[in-house]
Amino acid sequence: QVQLVESGGGLVQAGDSLSLSCAASGRTVSLYDMGWFRQAPGEEREFVAASNWSGSRRYYADSVKGRFTISRDNYKNTMYLQMNRLEPEDTAVYYCAAKPSDSVRYSPDGYNYWGQGTQVTVSS
Repeated sequence: QVQLVESGGGLVQAGDSLSLSCAASGRTVSLYDMGWFRQAPGEEREFVAASNWSGSRRYYADSVKGRFTISRDNYKNTMYLQMNRLEPEDTAVYYCAAKPSDSVRYSPDGYNYWGQGTQVTVSS
């Protein structure tokens, strides 16, 4: 089992920055690919960013490319999401997730483990 706990959400204004963290524990999390998803009210959970197990490969949704940066520190068992130039459309609950390296990256169905989520609200 892998346990994931997100932190760092909050209320910010458009144009501000925010950094999310995802602390992992349990099985050797460094063996898992990890990702960030978000879900706005009434919407489906959508892919935001993902990293392979070592952090050498990173993937982003078009909507956040150039503004968000995913990173991970396997020594600290922690993954991060640095969000810059936030927009009201980024308002959502953000979830971190972990998956085996051979499963689908961009769909929530590919991920086995999930955190409880952290709210990010961006005011205009």
